[in-house]
Amino acid sequence: MTFYRQMGEVPRKRHTIFRKEDGSLYREQVMGTKGFSGVQSILYHHSAPTAMAQAELVGPAMHKYEEQGPLCHRHFETHRLEKGEDMVKGRTYLLGNDDVVIGVVEPKKEMAYFYRNSDGDELLFVHHGTGKLETVFGTLTYEPGDYIMIPMATIHRFVPDAGETKMLVIETTSHVTTPRRYRNEFGQLLEHSPFCERDFRGPETLETHDEKGKFTVLTKSRGYLHKHTFHHHPLDVVGWDGNIYPWIFNIRDFEPITGRIHMPPPIHQTFEGHNFVICSFCPRLYDYHPEAIPAPYFHSNVDSDEVLYYVKGNFMSRKGINEGSITLHPLGIPHGPHPGKIENSIGKTETLELAVMIDTFRPLKVIQQAHAIEDEQYRYSWIEKQ
Repeated sequence: MTFYRQMGEVPRKRHTIFRKEDGSLYREQVMGTKGFSGVQSILYHHSAPTAMAQAELVGPAMHKYEEQGPLCHRHFETHRLEKGEDMVKGRTYLLGNDDVVIGVVEPKKEMAYFYRNSDGDELLFVHHGTGKLETVFGTLTYEPGDYIMIPMATIHRFVPDAGETKMLVIETTSHVTTPRRYRNEFGQLLEHSPFCERDFRGPETLETHDEKGKFTVLTKSRGYLHKHTFHHHPLDVVGWDGNIYPWIFNIRDFEPITGRIHMPPPIHQTFEGHNFVICSFCPRLYDYHPEAIPAPYFHSNVDSDEVLYYVKGNFMSRKGINEGSITLHPLGIPHGPHPGKIENSIGKTETLELAVMIDTFRPLKVIQQAHAIEDEQYRYSWIEKQ
């Protein structure tokens, strides 16, 4: 993000002496992107963040993709999945390419370790559940409808509250930002943007830990999982400032853009990364031209795959879709409303649907474990019954 924040104690000037009460120095860490040319934050630790006691290779974190099959539309019913282990080890991955991997997670227990993804930013969408996210930048609380953005290499741990938790997981190999066309040359969100800076929540409290012991940080990097052991608590930051930090944006704060006739999906765009965009389909008024057809027209995205995660509502252009369903409409063939949905939309004034869309500009591959929850008849669901 481009919004500057400061939490805790920091010295008046960067890269200057900053001592603890006992006279020893706090350890300054610059965390930045694009070498030293991108955005950055500066964190001040009790202990050196490099002071690992042991490094181990856990194993590969790569995915097994299916063999090439027929080009067709796909439907995966995530409500059929069993609950996983925790918020990291319990993830079920369904789709991916070199830019992004998409899956879901329904944890059944807390994380007994900390985690950092050093391959790219992570964006998680909270379908069900509440809890907190503990990070080196501080603690954030989350609720249904929240997009949670965790910057690359941020040490963190999810602590879900009691009850059901389910999240859509989007792991990237780049950085997640707001759309460029909604920002001015200084990075400020423009007046016609469907959201503003007030809608984003950063860390709420900075809890500094100085205890010693044995602490595990699992690190994903270069397609492998590594185990790093520290003798100090990894969340030992007393203060930080800068433009990199985890943040939350709730889908309810997205203000839909409407028009007299059907508006194309780019108006729903919320975030973007390298070779992909993320859109939010929210409750909104329909088109108000007297002869408008609110349902989308058939369309061919000739250079992008479309993924939809259905959260709740009436899904006005689809049949046979459940909450938690994921559909993949690949480039190369057209897609659009199911039979009867175009006619049924005429005269309607609003939709109450809620969904997250991911468009990728390189083809997605299906991960083998997705076959267990696939509705294989979906590809034929556009045949009109006689």
